[in-house]
Amino acid sequence: MSAPALTFSDDQAEAWDRVAELLGGAGIDILEGTLTPDAPGKAQVLAVIGKAGSGKTMLLAALTKALGEAGVETVSGDYEGKRRKDRRTLAILAPTNKAASVLRNHGVPATTIHRILYTPVYDPEYEKIAEWLAGNGERPAIEGLTDAALDRAKAFYDQVKSIPGALATAGLRGSDFILGWKRREDPLDIGFVDEASMLDQRQLDDLREIFPTLVLFGDPAQLAPVGQSGEMVFDTLAEGRKLQLHRIHRQEKDSPILDLAHALADHDLSFEAFEAMVAEAARRDDRVQWAERVDAGLMARSPVLVWRNQTRIRLIQAFRAAYGAPMDALLPGEPLICDGIELPLKHRKKRIDLEARGLIKGAQVIYLGPGNKSGFSRLHVIGAEEPQVSAASIIKIELPDEEEPFIPYAARMGAAFLHGAAVTIHKAQGSQWETVQVFAPDLFVAARTGRMEAGLPLWKRLAYVAITRAENRLHWVVRNRLARPTVALTTDDLPKPVAALSLAPTEAD
Repeated sequence: MSAPALTFSDDQAEAWDRVAELLGGAGIDILEGTLTPDAPGKAQVLAVIGKAGSGKTMLLAALTKALGEAGVETVSGDYEGKRRKDRRTLAILAPTNKAASVLRNHGVPATTIHRILYTPVYDPEYEKIAEWLAGNGERPAIEGLTDAALDRAKAFYDQVKSIPGALATAGLRGSDFILGWKRREDPLDIGFVDEASMLDQRQLDDLREIFPTLVLFGDPAQLAPVGQSGEMVFDTLAEGRKLQLHRIHRQEKDSPILDLAHALADHDLSFEAFEAMVAEAARRDDRVQWAERVDAGLMARSPVLVWRNQTRIRLIQAFRAAYGAPMDALLPGEPLICDGIELPLKHRKKRIDLEARGLIKGAQVIYLGPGNKSGFSRLHVIGAEEPQVSAASIIKIELPDEEEPFIPYAARMGAAFLHGAAVTIHKAQGSQWETVQVFAPDLFVAARTGRMEAGLPLWKRLAYVAITRAENRLHWVVRNRLARPTVALTTDDLPKPVAALSLAPTEAD
């Protein structure tokens, strides 16, 4: 097999060759399409770094395809088959559900880091169905399931390679198939990690325990994780372990948003000069909008990006007031951000169950309505492969000038949520939305403070991250005002899942 029929830039081609060499040392030849079983080689970490538009995702997707053609099995959040001696494995990872869903939209079967740290414990009878569907076993005979049900599952899987979806067509729920979760015991082979700028050292150490061959893909211009003094994990690698990609020049005419993001590399560029560039871009191209007000309608699905927490809280309150949301309840369609799982240590299994299904810290969620039990909520987890869940919830609505949040819904323990109509730029890393609103008055304040991070003005890092969250359209909001919505909140726009997974940990469990 030859290298993929893609038009690579020189630095992409060099990175391809270096990664191919790394994989060859692990017993996987992506040029010839061959692999050697059980040949892990020496543990190594390589980083492919570059700014937005440099082709990191294109390279990652091409490498993933080449590994698949060589016979390497991709381990995803869908289903993980039984370990075989001759099996070589790849996992494509992202720090958040939303970042993983961005990759999946590019045809890359990504899952979250947390999902790969834990493995599901399957019901042994129903696992026979999964192995048969995946081509690794004979057609099973399962008590309680008819031949017609198995035929439906097979027909579904032949069209959509989803084990949970196929099982759902046979009448099985996710809680029937997955009995629990445990920390991964057996290592995998190859790990590709996207959005590696978001990794902290502990996460990298966890990944190195699982993957002897690890390739990080990251953007050095983003914001480093909080508590790492502006340093990213790939900054600590030797220079020979870092491959630098530069901007793909053919994109320069295609994206005014990328033009603005890359302009921030100019050392002498002031905030005022940058805003003038935004205004000029808006006059030339409607993909950039000079906005006098925040659009409340957009906030329902893509949060306005801010720097300061006080700005975030004020905009959330303005959003809820604009939709007429009551103080003591949420409206279906309101966006939330998971703030972690509040369960004691004895409920570790329930914590793992919730987190493995998408409710990890930072997950974006849409409120669908109250659950069947007091304190429970029905939720749609953005970017999750099975998005609808029901979970014990602690929902906190922060108020301006108040130390304690208002809590309209609260179980004694479960998943905790903050409102998601506005988020800080730090929290937005790893996510992308079709349209992004950036609250420029906050960046003006950051510019006036003169703060620096890792040798660059903080406002430029903030602006770069915020701008590059936009897939196709950027709204640069210049006034502290809110445009009222023209339609009511709804959940009709959310994709309907094949089967809703029930996550209903009782408080007594």
